[in-house]
Amino acid sequence: MSEEMGDRVSMSGAASGFGSRKEPISASARRASRSKALPLSRITASDAERVSSGIGEMDRVLGGGIVPGSLVLVGGDPGIGKSTLLLQMCRNLTDEKQMGGVPARVLYVSGEESQQQIKLRANRMGDFSDSLLVMCETNLSDIQEAIAVLEPQVVIIDSIQTMYSETVSSAPGSVSQVREATGVLMQLAKGLGVTIFIIGHVTKEGAVAGPRVLEHMVDTVLYFEGDRHASYRILHAVKNRFGSTDEIGVFEMKGNGLREVLNPSEFMLEGRPEGASGSVVACSIEGTRPILIEVQALTAPSNLAYPRRTVDGADLNRVNLLLAVLERRLGLSLSQADVYVNIAGGVRMKEPAIDLGIIIAVISSYKDIVIDPRTLVFGEVGLSGEIRSVSQAPLRVREAEKLGFSTVILPQACMKSVGRTEGIRLIGVRTVRDVVTAVNGRGC
Repeated sequence: MSEEMGDRVSMSGAASGFGSRKEPISASARRASRSKALPLSRITASDAERVSSGIGEMDRVLGGGIVPGSLVLVGGDPGIGKSTLLLQMCRNLTDEKQMGGVPARVLYVSGEESQQQIKLRANRMGDFSDSLLVMCETNLSDIQEAIAVLEPQVVIIDSIQTMYSETVSSAPGSVSQVREATGVLMQLAKGLGVTIFIIGHVTKEGAVAGPRVLEHMVDTVLYFEGDRHASYRILHAVKNRFGSTDEIGVFEMKGNGLREVLNPSEFMLEGRPEGASGSVVACSIEGTRPILIEVQALTAPSNLAYPRRTVDGADLNRVNLLLAVLERRLGLSLSQADVYVNIAGGVRMKEPAIDLGIIIAVISSYKDIVIDPRTLVFGEVGLSGEIRSVSQAPLRVREAEKLGFSTVILPQACMKSVGRTEGIRLIGVRTVRDVVTAVNGRGC
């Protein structure tokens, strides 16, 4: 086995952006390599060490690129596109043009598909170089041997639930096997300086299957989400030791793989109906990127003792709070109505800045008032009915102007920071009563 793998080793990755590989550690690769204690002031770390994945949206979520020697967990529902995303990354890393003439050596280890099945999936994406090696194996000992012989800069494990160690008696996918496999891979990553991406399945609750310690052991946890029956996909980080967890990457699933969506706002607003009440465009900041989303609401008389409250894409408790504010401060009889709130596109937004969009959509549906489709709103709503300021208001207004919006309804407290604007009208609101004035047509 070792001789066969040794014949396949290419020297092309020796000088790639991942730098020189650490000296292999013997069968003791299962132990973390020993290191000397150094003064913190003498330790150097630079972002220049990062290597681009060749996928801009993925680099954004990772914090600027791949950190050599890191252990990254990628979770998501079955069939959502995790393997496709990482296979595209492998194609870029092993491409001479993408890597400045020096491709990286990548080992793709699959415990779920055969080499022929992986080849069929790869054919949709185009040609791959010989720097990408594919291995179908679930035994950790054999995988360790392959990494020691082939000396890849990047390793993909698909998936962690299929890996097993002979030193653990339980079945693959069990808590103890997943913990052991992750521990071995972590030691390989840190001891040899190999970047390892682990694919993990998620439970019906949306968490990565396996012990919770799995997420604590890795450096970065990424989730790839979306509706399997729709074309969009969202990549976001819930843990990142080397960058922010506020950024998101947006992709569209096509016949030949995933395509980056460079302007998510336009993508999220595609197909928006015109002339319908209960619809308004709000702005949320995800990391450093403003994203415009359509907030939809529908109110209908209810004969139930407990009217329905159905929310998709926002926090249900937050929506209930906003409905209570509308009923108390404006006298809307929402306690006798079913209320449905939806963030179009299937994305989930948690920023309080979409509060204003939710209450305007509800008011619009309740009063059957059509909001001007060129109006954008943002602002946080307090329990007293006040509209509170939010961060990065100028950035939100610039995004609205860039996409052709003519009116922005925003907190009065943000007016000073935005300043004067040309070609776009700003309407500052202090309370929900000011919002009603704007919605009724006297302000927008």
